Amino acid sequence: MEAALLWFCNWSTLAVCAALKLPQIRAQLAARSARGVSLPSLLLELAGFLVFLRHQCYYGSPVLTYLEYPILIVQDVVLLLCVFHFNGGVKQAAPYLAVFVSSWFMLGLHKGVIDLAMNLCTLVSAASKLAQLQYLWKARDSGAASALTWGLSAYTCAARITTTCMTTGDLTVLTRFVIMLALNIWVTVTVLRYRKPSSKAE
Repeated sequence: MEAALLWFCNWSTLAVCAALKLPQIRAQLAARSARGVSLPSLLLELAGFLVFLRHQCYYGSPVLTYLEYPILIVQDVVLLLCVFHFNGGVKQAAPYLAVFVSSWFMLGLHKGVIDLAMNLCTLVSAASKLAQLQYLWKARDSGAASALTWGLSAYTCAARITTTCMTTGDLTVLTRFVIMLALNIWVTVTVLRYRKPSSKAE
Protein backbone atom coordinates (compact mmCIF):
# COMPACT_ATOMS: atom_id res chain seq x y z
CA MET A 1 0.00 0.00 0.00
CA GLU A 2 2.77 2.45 0.93
CA ALA A 3 4.72 1.58 -2.21
CA ALA A 4 1.64 2.17 -4.36
CA LEU A 5 0.97 5.53 -2.68
CA LEU A 6 4.59 6.59 -3.16
CA TRP A 7 4.46 5.54 -6.82
CA PHE A 8 1.22 7.47 -7.38
CA CYS A 9 2.49 10.63 -5.66
CA ASN A 10 5.78 10.60 -7.57
CA TRP A 11 4.33 9.99 -11.00
CA SER A 12 1.24 12.17 -10.59
CA THR A 13 3.51 15.02 -9.50
CA LEU A 14 5.68 14.53 -12.58
CA ALA A 15 2.61 14.40 -14.82
CA VAL A 16 1.15 17.57 -13.31
CA CYS A 17 4.47 19.42 -13.43
CA ALA A 18 4.99 18.49 -17.08
CA ALA A 19 2.15 20.89 -17.88
CA LEU A 20 2.04 23.01 -14.72
CA LYS A 21 2.94 26.37 -16.26
CA LEU A 22 1.28 25.76 -19.63
CA PRO A 23 -2.10 27.28 -18.56
CA GLN A 24 -0.25 30.40 -17.39
CA ILE A 25 1.81 30.62 -20.60
CA ARG A 26 -1.31 30.05 -22.71
CA ALA A 27 -3.20 32.71 -20.76
CA GLN A 28 -0.46 35.26 -21.39
CA LEU A 29 -0.28 34.46 -25.09
CA ALA A 30 -4.08 34.62 -25.42
CA ALA A 31 -4.26 37.96 -23.59
CA ARG A 32 -1.05 39.20 -25.27
CA SER A 33 -0.24 40.68 -21.89
CA ALA A 34 1.70 39.88 -18.71
CA ARG A 35 -0.92 41.68 -16.61
CA GLY A 36 -1.62 39.73 -13.42
CA VAL A 37 1.83 38.10 -13.31
CA SER A 38 4.38 39.55 -10.91
CA LEU A 39 7.93 39.63 -12.30
CA PRO A 40 9.56 39.69 -8.81
CA SER A 41 7.42 36.70 -7.85
CA LEU A 42 8.52 34.78 -10.94
CA LEU A 43 12.22 35.56 -10.40
CA LEU A 44 12.07 34.53 -6.74
CA GLU A 45 10.23 31.33 -7.63
CA LEU A 46 12.87 30.47 -10.22
CA ALA A 47 15.62 31.11 -7.67
CA GLY A 48 13.86 28.86 -5.15
CA PHE A 49 13.50 26.05 -7.71
CA LEU A 50 17.16 26.34 -8.67
CA VAL A 51 18.42 26.17 -5.08
CA PHE A 52 16.16 23.24 -4.22
CA LEU A 53 17.24 21.27 -7.29
CA ARG A 54 20.93 21.95 -6.57
CA HIS A 55 20.47 20.85 -2.95
CA GLN A 56 18.79 17.59 -3.91
CA CYS A 57 21.45 16.82 -6.52
CA TYR A 58 24.27 17.69 -4.11
CA TYR A 59 23.02 15.30 -1.43
CA GLY A 60 22.07 12.52 -3.82
CA SER A 61 18.38 12.41 -2.95
CA PRO A 62 16.23 9.86 -4.85
CA VAL A 63 15.78 11.23 -8.37
CA LEU A 64 12.02 10.70 -8.39
CA THR A 65 11.65 13.06 -5.42
CA TYR A 66 12.87 16.06 -7.40
CA LEU A 67 12.67 15.11 -11.09
CA GLU A 68 9.93 17.69 -11.69
CA TYR A 69 12.24 20.61 -10.87
CA PRO A 70 14.18 20.65 -14.17
CA ILE A 71 10.80 20.62 -15.93
CA LEU A 72 9.51 23.49 -13.77
CA ILE A 73 12.68 25.52 -14.31
CA VAL A 74 12.37 25.22 -18.10
CA GLN A 75 8.72 26.27 -17.96
CA ASP A 76 9.53 29.19 -15.65
CA VAL A 77 12.22 30.38 -18.08
CA VAL A 78 9.68 30.29 -20.93
CA LEU A 79 7.19 32.17 -18.74
CA LEU A 80 9.88 34.70 -17.83
CA LEU A 81 10.65 35.28 -21.51
CA CYS A 82 6.93 35.80 -22.17
CA VAL A 83 6.71 38.38 -19.38
CA PHE A 84 9.71 40.28 -20.72
CA HIS A 85 8.34 40.03 -24.27
CA PHE A 86 5.05 41.65 -23.27
CA ASN A 87 6.80 44.19 -21.04
CA GLY A 88 9.21 45.60 -23.57
CA GLY A 89 11.80 43.10 -24.78
CA VAL A 90 13.15 39.59 -24.31
CA LYS A 91 16.76 40.88 -24.18
CA GLN A 92 16.06 42.28 -20.70
CA ALA A 93 15.97 38.69 -19.41
CA ALA A 94 19.63 38.02 -20.30
CA PRO A 95 21.22 39.40 -17.08
CA TYR A 96 18.81 37.42 -14.91
CA LEU A 97 19.45 34.19 -16.79
CA ALA A 98 23.21 34.75 -16.53
CA VAL A 99 22.92 35.12 -12.75
CA PHE A 100 20.88 31.92 -12.47
CA VAL A 101 23.35 29.89 -14.56
CA SER A 102 26.39 31.13 -12.61
CA SER A 103 24.58 30.50 -9.31
CA TRP A 104 24.15 26.83 -10.20
CA PHE A 105 27.93 26.37 -10.18
CA MET A 106 28.57 28.59 -7.16
CA LEU A 107 26.05 26.76 -4.97
CA GLY A 108 27.97 23.50 -5.26
CA LEU A 109 31.35 24.91 -4.26
CA HIS A 110 31.00 24.10 -0.55
CA LYS A 111 28.60 22.21 1.71
CA GLY A 112 28.12 25.29 3.88
CA VAL A 113 27.03 27.34 0.86
CA ILE A 114 24.40 24.85 -0.31
CA ASP A 115 23.11 24.32 3.25
CA LEU A 116 22.73 28.07 3.83
CA ALA A 117 21.08 28.50 0.44
CA MET A 118 18.62 25.70 1.21
CA ASN A 119 17.72 27.27 4.56
CA LEU A 120 17.06 30.54 2.75
CA CYS A 121 15.25 28.76 -0.07
CA THR A 122 12.00 28.49 1.87
CA LEU A 123 12.08 32.22 2.62
CA VAL A 124 12.81 33.00 -1.04
CA SER A 125 10.01 30.75 -2.27
CA ALA A 126 7.59 32.16 0.30
CA ALA A 127 8.60 35.68 -0.75
CA SER A 128 7.73 34.79 -4.36
CA LYS A 129 4.19 33.83 -3.36
CA LEU A 130 3.81 36.92 -1.16
CA ALA A 131 5.03 39.11 -4.04
CA GLN A 132 2.31 37.62 -6.26
CA LEU A 133 -0.29 38.16 -3.55
CA GLN A 134 0.81 41.78 -3.07
CA TYR A 135 0.59 42.34 -6.83
CA LEU A 136 -2.95 40.95 -6.90
CA TRP A 137 -4.05 42.94 -3.85
CA LYS A 138 -2.73 46.15 -5.37
CA ALA A 139 -4.17 45.58 -8.85
CA ARG A 140 -7.41 43.99 -7.60
CA ASP A 141 -7.43 42.19 -10.95
CA SER A 142 -5.91 38.77 -11.59
CA GLY A 143 -5.52 39.58 -15.30
CA ALA A 144 -3.68 36.74 -17.07
CA ALA A 145 -2.82 34.92 -13.84
CA SER A 146 -3.95 31.30 -14.06
CA ALA A 147 -5.84 29.84 -11.10
CA LEU A 148 -5.32 26.38 -12.62
CA THR A 149 -1.54 26.75 -12.49
CA TRP A 150 -1.60 27.84 -8.85
CA GLY A 151 -4.06 25.09 -7.93
CA LEU A 152 -1.87 22.45 -9.54
CA SER A 153 1.12 23.87 -7.65
CA ALA A 154 -0.78 23.30 -4.41
CA TYR A 155 -1.40 19.67 -5.39
CA THR A 156 2.28 19.04 -6.13
CA CYS A 157 3.23 20.43 -2.72
CA ALA A 158 0.73 18.13 -1.02
CA ALA A 159 2.10 15.16 -2.98
CA ARG A 160 5.69 16.07 -2.07
CA ILE A 161 4.79 16.29 1.61
CA THR A 162 3.69 12.67 1.32
CA THR A 163 6.77 11.50 -0.60
CA THR A 164 9.16 13.34 1.74
CA CYS A 165 7.56 11.73 4.80
CA MET A 166 7.84 8.31 3.14
CA THR A 167 11.43 8.63 1.90
CA THR A 168 14.03 11.03 3.33
CA GLY A 169 11.98 12.55 6.18
CA ASP A 170 14.06 15.72 5.69
CA LEU A 171 12.53 18.29 8.06
CA THR A 172 13.87 21.29 6.10
CA VAL A 173 12.33 20.00 2.88
CA LEU A 174 9.09 19.06 4.63
CA THR A 175 8.76 22.50 6.22
CA ARG A 176 9.28 24.10 2.82
CA PHE A 177 6.50 22.08 1.19
CA VAL A 178 4.02 22.72 4.02
CA ILE A 179 4.57 26.49 3.78
CA MET A 180 4.40 26.40 -0.03
CA LEU A 181 1.14 24.42 0.10
CA ALA A 182 -0.52 27.03 2.30
CA LEU A 183 0.71 29.93 0.16
CA ASN A 184 -0.22 28.28 -3.15
CA ILE A 185 -3.76 27.74 -1.88
CA TRP A 186 -3.89 31.39 -0.76
CA VAL A 187 -2.74 32.64 -4.18
CA THR A 188 -5.25 30.36 -5.95
CA VAL A 189 -8.13 31.74 -3.88
CA THR A 190 -6.93 35.32 -4.46
CA VAL A 191 -6.68 34.82 -8.23
CA LEU A 192 -10.24 33.48 -8.30
CA ARG A 193 -11.46 36.33 -6.10
CA TYR A 194 -10.10 39.01 -8.43
CA ARG A 195 -11.06 37.23 -11.65
CA LYS A 196 -12.87 39.57 -14.02
CA PRO A 197 -15.72 38.08 -16.08
CA SER A 198 -14.06 39.23 -19.30
CA SER A 199 -10.61 37.80 -18.43
CA LYS A 200 -9.14 35.15 -20.70
CA ALA A 201 -6.73 33.83 -18.11
CA GLU A 202 -7.70 30.17 -18.27
